[in-house]
Amino acid sequence: MPQIDPFSDRTRSFDSPCTRHFPITPQDDVDLAIRPRVLKALSEGTVSIRDAAGTVLSYPVTTGELLQFSAVGVEATGTTATVVGWL
Repeated sequence: MPQIDPFSDRTRSFDSPCTRHFPITPQDDVDLAIRPRVLKALSEGTVSIRDAAGTVLSYPVTTGELLQFSAVGVEATGTTATVVGWL
């Protein structure tokens, strides 16, 4: 049976739920191939994220935590948590 999407005729916006997800492999000074709307922590630890200005900050995260941040990169140095990107 085909899936029914009652919202298929609606335009998606930034406050709409995400509909795609992808794994992130932290790499120093490498831009993510796809820039996520949100990061989700799959494990507890620290995630070091780089913004559009090149600034890197590290955040402690808990399992399941959402970072409402569109990271340009996730750095290997300083990252101990496993994160995925949401679009």
